[in-house]
Amino acid sequence: MSADLTELYQQVILDHNRRPRNRGKLPTANRVAHGDNPSCGDQCSVFLRLDPGAPGQPDRIAEISFDGSGCAISQASASLMTTQLKGKTTAEAEKLYNEFHAIVTSGHAPEEISDLAAFAGVHAFPARIKCATLGWHAALNALKNDAAPATTESHTD
Repeated sequence: MSADLTELYQQVILDHNRRPRNRGKLPTANRVAHGDNPSCGDQCSVFLRLDPGAPGQPDRIAEISFDGSGCAISQASASLMTTQLKGKTTAEAEKLYNEFHAIVTSGHAPEEISDLAAFAGVHAFPARIKCATLGWHAALNALKNDAAPATTESHTD
Protein backbone atom coordinates (compact mmCIF):
# COMPACT_ATOMS: atom_id res chain seq x y z
CA MET A 1 0.00 0.00 0.00
CA SER A 2 1.37 3.40 -0.91
CA ALA A 3 2.33 5.90 1.79
CA ASP A 4 -0.31 8.33 0.51
CA LEU A 5 -3.06 5.71 0.76
CA THR A 6 -1.90 4.68 4.24
CA GLU A 7 -2.05 8.33 5.32
CA LEU A 8 -5.53 8.72 3.84
CA TYR A 9 -6.74 5.62 5.68
CA GLN A 10 -5.25 6.83 8.96
CA GLN A 11 -7.06 10.13 8.49
CA VAL A 12 -10.39 8.32 7.96
CA ILE A 13 -9.95 6.42 11.24
CA LEU A 14 -8.85 9.53 13.15
CA ASP A 15 -11.74 11.56 11.73
CA HIS A 16 -14.35 8.96 12.75
CA ASN A 17 -12.77 8.71 16.21
CA ARG A 18 -12.66 12.49 16.76
CA ARG A 19 -16.05 13.21 15.19
CA PRO A 20 -18.08 10.01 15.40
CA ARG A 21 -21.13 9.79 13.21
CA ASN A 22 -24.47 8.63 14.60
CA ARG A 23 -23.25 8.54 18.19
CA GLY A 24 -25.84 8.43 20.95
CA LYS A 25 -28.93 6.54 21.94
CA LEU A 26 -31.53 6.39 19.17
CA PRO A 27 -34.93 7.20 20.75
CA THR A 28 -36.85 5.50 17.93
CA ALA A 29 -34.83 2.25 18.06
CA ASN A 30 -36.81 -0.97 17.90
CA ARG A 31 -33.68 -3.14 18.17
CA VAL A 32 -30.79 -2.76 20.60
CA ALA A 33 -27.74 -4.87 21.30
CA HIS A 34 -24.66 -4.44 23.43
CA GLY A 35 -21.12 -5.60 22.72
CA ASP A 36 -18.22 -6.14 25.08
CA ASN A 37 -14.53 -6.75 24.40
CA PRO A 38 -13.23 -8.04 27.74
CA SER A 39 -9.65 -8.26 26.50
CA CYS A 40 -9.33 -4.47 26.32
CA GLY A 41 -12.49 -3.04 27.89
CA ASP A 42 -14.22 -1.71 24.77
CA GLN A 43 -18.01 -1.35 25.09
CA CYS A 44 -20.46 -0.67 22.29
CA SER A 45 -24.24 -0.52 22.18
CA VAL A 46 -25.98 -0.39 18.81
CA PHE A 47 -29.44 1.07 18.38
CA LEU A 48 -31.34 0.60 15.18
CA ARG A 49 -34.78 1.10 13.76
CA LEU A 50 -35.84 -1.50 11.26
CA ASP A 51 -38.59 -0.49 8.88
CA PRO A 52 -40.70 -3.26 7.42
CA GLY A 53 -40.27 -3.78 3.73
CA ALA A 54 -43.14 -3.87 1.28
CA PRO A 55 -44.94 -7.24 1.12
CA GLY A 56 -42.40 -9.83 0.06
CA GLN A 57 -39.51 -7.43 0.63
CA PRO A 58 -37.01 -7.56 3.52
CA ASP A 59 -36.87 -5.09 6.39
CA ARG A 60 -34.35 -2.26 6.08
CA ILE A 61 -32.25 -0.37 8.61
CA ALA A 62 -33.92 3.04 8.60
CA GLU A 63 -31.78 4.52 11.37
CA ILE A 64 -28.75 3.31 13.29
CA SER A 65 -26.58 4.74 16.03
CA PHE A 66 -24.05 3.55 18.57
CA ASP A 67 -22.76 4.54 21.96
CA GLY A 68 -19.92 3.25 24.04
CA SER A 69 -16.34 3.68 25.02
CA GLY A 70 -13.06 2.21 24.00
CA CYS A 71 -10.02 2.63 21.84
CA ALA A 72 -9.89 4.71 18.68
CA ILE A 73 -10.20 1.60 16.48
CA SER A 74 -13.40 0.38 18.12
CA GLN A 75 -15.04 3.80 18.19
CA ALA A 76 -14.04 4.73 14.64
CA SER A 77 -15.15 1.34 13.34
CA ALA A 78 -18.56 1.65 15.02
CA SER A 79 -18.98 5.16 13.61
CA LEU A 80 -18.07 4.07 10.10
CA MET A 81 -20.27 1.00 10.45
CA THR A 82 -23.34 3.16 11.10
CA THR A 83 -22.73 5.13 7.91
CA GLN A 84 -22.36 1.93 5.90
CA LEU A 85 -25.34 -0.01 7.29
CA LYS A 86 -28.06 2.63 7.08
CA GLY A 87 -30.58 1.61 4.42
CA LYS A 88 -29.32 -1.98 4.25
CA THR A 89 -31.27 -5.21 4.68
CA THR A 90 -30.10 -7.85 7.16
CA ALA A 91 -28.61 -9.90 4.31
CA GLU A 92 -26.79 -6.83 2.94
CA ALA A 93 -25.50 -5.97 6.43
CA GLU A 94 -24.17 -9.50 6.91
CA LYS A 95 -22.46 -9.38 3.51
CA LEU A 96 -20.86 -6.02 4.37
CA TYR A 97 -19.67 -7.41 7.72
CA ASN A 98 -18.10 -10.40 5.94
CA GLU A 99 -16.29 -8.03 3.56
CA PHE A 100 -15.11 -5.88 6.49
CA HIS A 101 -13.99 -8.97 8.42
CA ALA A 102 -11.96 -10.12 5.41
CA ILE A 103 -10.29 -6.71 5.23
CA VAL A 104 -9.30 -6.58 8.91
CA THR A 105 -8.10 -10.18 9.03
CA SER A 106 -6.21 -10.29 5.74
CA GLY A 107 -5.14 -6.70 5.18
CA HIS A 108 -6.42 -6.95 1.61
CA ALA A 109 -8.99 -4.40 0.58
CA PRO A 110 -11.07 -4.53 -2.58
CA GLU A 111 -9.73 -2.74 -5.64
CA GLU A 112 -12.22 0.10 -5.27
CA ILE A 113 -11.31 2.56 -2.54
CA SER A 114 -13.82 2.46 0.27
CA ASP A 115 -13.73 3.86 3.77
CA LEU A 116 -13.89 0.28 5.08
CA ALA A 117 -10.46 -0.28 3.54
CA ALA A 118 -9.09 2.18 6.11
CA PHE A 119 -9.06 -0.73 8.54
CA ALA A 120 -6.82 -2.97 6.39
CA GLY A 121 -3.84 -2.18 8.61
CA VAL A 122 -5.58 -3.71 11.62
CA HIS A 123 -4.59 -7.20 10.43
CA ALA A 124 -1.02 -6.48 11.55
CA PHE A 125 -2.29 -6.18 15.14
CA PRO A 126 -4.37 -9.32 15.79
CA ALA A 127 -5.62 -8.13 19.20
CA ARG A 128 -7.11 -5.05 17.48
CA ILE A 129 -9.27 -7.14 15.14
CA LYS A 130 -11.66 -7.66 18.05
CA CYS A 131 -11.73 -3.90 18.63
CA ALA A 132 -12.59 -3.25 14.98
CA THR A 133 -15.36 -5.86 14.81
CA LEU A 134 -17.05 -5.25 18.17
CA GLY A 135 -19.68 -2.78 16.94
CA TRP A 136 -20.39 -4.98 13.93
CA HIS A 137 -21.10 -7.98 16.17
CA ALA A 138 -23.47 -5.87 18.25
CA ALA A 139 -25.23 -4.63 15.10
CA LEU A 140 -25.68 -8.18 13.80
CA ASN A 141 -27.13 -9.21 17.17
CA ALA A 142 -29.52 -6.25 17.02
CA LEU A 143 -30.61 -7.27 13.53
CA LYS A 144 -31.33 -10.79 14.81
CA ASN A 145 -33.14 -9.29 17.83
CA ASP A 146 -30.71 -11.25 20.01
CA ALA A 147 -30.67 -9.72 23.48
CA ALA A 148 -27.55 -11.62 24.54
CA PRO A 149 -24.52 -9.33 24.73
CA ALA A 150 -22.12 -9.77 21.83
CA THR A 151 -18.70 -10.56 23.15
CA THR A 152 -15.53 -10.75 21.13
CA GLU A 153 -14.55 -13.79 23.20
CA SER A 154 -17.29 -15.84 21.51
CA HIS A 155 -16.21 -14.92 17.97
CA THR A 156 -13.22 -16.17 16.02
CA ASP A 157 -11.86 -12.75 15.08
